[in-house]
Amino acid sequence: MAISDYEMIAAWKQVLTLSKLQPGQTVTILTSAATHPQTLSTALIATQAMGAVVNRLDLLPVNGEKALSRDSLAYLGTTPLTGNHAAIAALKASDLVLDLMTLLFSPEQHDILKTGTKILLAVEPPEVLARLVPTEADRTRVRAAAKRIEKARQMSVRSKSGTDLVCPLGEFPAISEYGFVDEPGRWDHWPSGFVLTFPNEGAARGQIVIDRGDILLPQKKYVSDPITLTVENGYATHIEGGVDAALLRDYMASFNDPEGYAISHIGWGLQPRARWSTLGLYDREATIGMDARAFEGNFLFSLGPNNEAGGSRTTTCHIDIPLRHCDVMLDGEPVVLNGAVMDR
Repeated sequence: MAISDYEMIAAWKQVLTLSKLQPGQTVTILTSAATHPQTLSTALIATQAMGAVVNRLDLLPVNGEKALSRDSLAYLGTTPLTGNHAAIAALKASDLVLDLMTLLFSPEQHDILKTGTKILLAVEPPEVLARLVPTEADRTRVRAAAKRIEKARQMSVRSKSGTDLVCPLGEFPAISEYGFVDEPGRWDHWPSGFVLTFPNEGAARGQIVIDRGDILLPQKKYVSDPITLTVENGYATHIEGGVDAALLRDYMASFNDPEGYAISHIGWGLQPRARWSTLGLYDREATIGMDARAFEGNFLFSLGPNNEAGGSRTTTCHIDIPLRHCDVMLDGEPVVLNGAVMDR
């Protein structure tokens, strides 16, 4: 259902207030061909209403001839900022960048953040943004979960469907995604509400069963028959099952990159307003599936890069997979039991 500009402006103002936007600060709104016009128009009004100096930087799309999907997270190669020194300079000179096009996992984004510029990604449809507008409570809950990860040296995940995964921890930091940017040099994604880290390089081992009803992203598909991943030395070495497994194998093979099979980020969803069922209500090209990534109690794991957390592995292949009904343990202590978060 469509949402009014009035409600979207109010949502933007809440996010920008949480992000500590001050009068006189410079905001650059980064756009491209796929930017939603209502998200852009209401962002322009909200930032100006709060007294910011506002610029819009519109860049041409790239990688369309290489990617198999129109999803902005489906192909992580070069970005419109690659080699674009004038655009990079403008973003580095900004206090806040509102990314309405997607710079995720790009080296240019890391360089911009190092200057203290804050970056907030917002590419979901306006009604999703408004329903999942972040709160102070989201930050408190996600940061508490991150502290638990920081103290742990092993995450283990099990399920009745057959998942039995062990991930040694400690080489990479815990990352909190709660939907706003309240510190210099911070990146976040509105909407979100989950915690993640990365297993020690080459150390994840065991088996992951992607069961019926679990979700593949960017395919934006509920799995209809189980897929079994064998994980050895940090990589998915076998992908077995029926048609869904064959589709996943073929998609991943298209990247022709063994690094795409590495176990990437691991964590769990903490957003009670996000729903597992929402993906089935949207056209595939209308959403990138943040409800699926953030719904409370999922175990979210990824295949692909780890440079987001300071690792050296880069690959154009990036797949997020939220699982239901898992037990997630940190050093033997449960943080999620059968899909229920143990922090209440």
